[in-house]
Amino acid sequence: MAFSLVCQRTTTARYFGCIRSRPLHFHVASSVAQRRTFLNIFRKKKTEETKEPPEPIPLLSEDDLFHPFSRSPFPEVRAKGQTISSMAPCPVCASGNSHTHEHNHEKPKVKNVSFECPDCGWPTHCSEEHWKADKEHEKYCSRLREANEDEHDLRSGRRMPEFELPGPQGYEEAISFANWDVFWYTRGYNSMDSERSRRHASKLLTYPMTIGSVLHQHSSLMLNNQRLTPEGSRSMAAIRSTLHTEPGAPETHEASVGKPQVRIFILGARGESSLPPHVWEQLGFLFPAANFHLFFIGPQVALPRERQTPTPSPVNNDSASTEPETPASDSTSDKISGDPTSSKEIPDTESTQIETKKPLYTPNVYTPQTPAAIPPLKWTRSSLTRYGVPSYTTPYSYQMSLSGLQVDNYADVHPLFEETLDPYSDVFFFFAPGFGFPSPSYKDEAGQPVLQISSPTEWGPVLPMLLASKCPIFVTGFSPADVERDVRSLSTAPGVAGEFEWVVTPGPNPFGSEKWEVADFDPRIMVKTNWGIWAIRGKSRDIQERSFFSSLFSNN
Repeated sequence: MAFSLVCQRTTTARYFGCIRSRPLHFHVASSVAQRRTFLNIFRKKKTEETKEPPEPIPLLSEDDLFHPFSRSPFPEVRAKGQTISSMAPCPVCASGNSHTHEHNHEKPKVKNVSFECPDCGWPTHCSEEHWKADKEHEKYCSRLREANEDEHDLRSGRRMPEFELPGPQGYEEAISFANWDVFWYTRGYNSMDSERSRRHASKLLTYPMTIGSVLHQHSSLMLNNQRLTPEGSRSMAAIRSTLHTEPGAPETHEASVGKPQVRIFILGARGESSLPPHVWEQLGFLFPAANFHLFFIGPQVALPRERQTPTPSPVNNDSASTEPETPASDSTSDKISGDPTSSKEIPDTESTQIETKKPLYTPNVYTPQTPAAIPPLKWTRSSLTRYGVPSYTTPYSYQMSLSGLQVDNYADVHPLFEETLDPYSDVFFFFAPGFGFPSPSYKDEAGQPVLQISSPTEWGPVLPMLLASKCPIFVTGFSPADVERDVRSLSTAPGVAGEFEWVVTPGPNPFGSEKWEVADFDPRIMVKTNWGIWAIRGKSRDIQERSFFSSLFSNN
C-alpha cells in the first residue's frame, strides 16, 4: 500500500501510556476540618492525603536522548532499526545503479542500509565510505536526529505535561484558531516549554483539532484569506447553525436541548480510531452547545477487546481463604485509555498473552496493519445487530459518542445512513486517503492500475454517494505534493469530475502535526500528518420556476 495511506496514519497508541487527563481537584472545607480545639494543637497534620504523587524517575535525562538505533536502551527502537536495515536501499548504491559502463550491462547490486550515521543515529548507508560520499545526507540529517530524540523521549518515562489535557472551557472564554500557540494559550493547555513538547502535543491532537478548527465559527479558514469560498460559506453556515447557539445566547450544554446530533464520519480510519476517548473529548469542549457522534469507518478500524469472563475455580474447603486473581491487562487498559473508569473488572489475560507474542515493531509501509485492540470501557457495547458489521458504540460522555465500524468499503454501509444525511448536521472527513495513488488491487482492461479515486474496490463508488448528500467533505494530505496529487485526481474520476464545488481551497492546515514521520523503506522520505486540507461538496443546481405558458410549449 502506498506510503500516503500508511505512514501518516500510524497509530499513536504506543506512547499513550504517558497520556493522562488533567485531574480535577475539588477542595471542600468541612466544619470539622476547620474546627480547632485545645487537644488538636499537639496533633500532627495529615499531609499524606493532600500530597501529590511523586514525580516519575525518568529512564533517560533530557541531555541523554540521542542513541543510535542499534544501541538504543529500548528494544522497540532496536527492532525498528533492524526493520529499516532490511528494507531501505543505500542511496549511493541506488544512484550509482543507473550509471553502468557501456561494455558492462550488468547493474551493480544495491545494498541495504547497515551503517548508522553518527550524527542522526539512523541506518542510512551501506558503509561508512558511502556515508562520507553522500553530500545530500546533510539536508535531512538534522530532521532524522530530531525524530531519533523524539522516539527516545516518548519512552524516557518522564512526566509529560503536554499530554495533560484541560477540562471544559470556561464561560465566556473565547478560543482562537490562528495556530497551535494561540490555541494552546486560549484553551488553557500547559505551557509548551520546548519544541519537542510542541511536536508531541501536535501529533496527539492533530485529528480532533483539525476537525474542530474547520467547523468552528471562529475558524482561521475564512473568506478574507480566500480559503473559504462563497459556496463553502453557505455550506458551513448550515452546520455551524447546529454547532453553535444564536448570536448573543450563551454557549452552554442547556442550549443543545432539541438540537440534532452532529455526526462526523471519518472514512478510512486507522490510527485515529485507536485514540483514547478523552482525546476526542477535546473536540466536544470546543462546542459546549452541541452533541457529537463520531463514526470511524474502514477496513482497519480498531475494535475493543473481547470481554473475557473468568472461569470459576473449584472451591477448596481445606483452604482458609483464597485470593482473587488480578488480570494483568488492567494496568495496560488504564494506561492506554487514560480513563479511570476503564474496565478494571474485565479480565483479559488471553488477549494479553496474544499481544506479548506480537513483534516489537511492525513496518508501516505497503501493507497497513490494523491498530491493536482498544480497551473496552464500562459503557462500550457491540453494535453488530444495528450495522451488520463488526462494530461497537461507546457513549463516552453526555456530549460525545464514539462508534467504530470495521467494513471493507463504506459503500457497504452507506444505505444505513443515506436517508438521514443532512448538510445541517453531517460532515465527512478523509485523513490522507491517497485518492491520487494507484490502486494496489484493481487494474483496467490494459492491465494498468487505476487511481484509487476511480477504483471500484476503493473510493470509486464512495465519493459520488457523498456528493449526492450535499454534505461537506474535508480531505487532508501529508505534503504539498500529496495534496496536489489528490486534487488532480478529481478531474478524472467518474461521477466526481464536474459534479463538485469547492468549500475550502487547497492549502496548509494550521493544525497539522509538527512531528516528522520517517518512512521505513527510505529514511530520506519524511512527511507530516495532516499538513494540508481542502474541502468540496456536491454541486448545487438552482431551481428556475417556469411560467404557465412556457410549460405548455415545452417538450418536457
